Amino acid sequence: QVQVVESGGGLVQAGGSLRLSCAASGIRINTMGWYRQAPGKQRELVAAITSGGSTNYADSVKGRFIISKDNAKNTMYLQMNSLKPEDTAVYYCAVESPFRTFWGQGTQVTVSS
Repeated sequence: QVQVVESGGGLVQAGGSLRLSCAASGIRINTMGWYRQAPGKQRELVAAITSGGSTNYADSVKGRFIISKDNAKNTMYLQMNSLKPEDTAVYYCAVESPFRTFWGQGTQVTVSS
C-alpha cells in the first residue's frame, strides 16, 4: 500500500526554524522533493534529492533550507532556517517512482512577521 505522509508544519516567527518530514512506503523511490504553494500562486519546487543524494534548491531558499533523507527509513526531511513571511505556503512532499509521482496531503507553514 502506497503512503506518503508529511509532518512538521506550523506557525513560526520570522527568523525561526521548522523541520518537515516526509515518510514514504510502498514506493520504489527515484527522487524525492518538496514543493510549496502559496495562496494565489502556482506550486513551485523548493528542493529535491535524488536516490544518489544529489540535491538542488530553489534560489529563494538556498543557504537557508537543507534537504536530506534517511534511506533506511524512506524518509525525507527539510530543515528550514531563517524563515521569512514569504515562505508561508502549503508544503507538499513529492515522491517520484519509475512510473508516476506520488504526493502527500500537504502541511501548512506560516511565518509571521
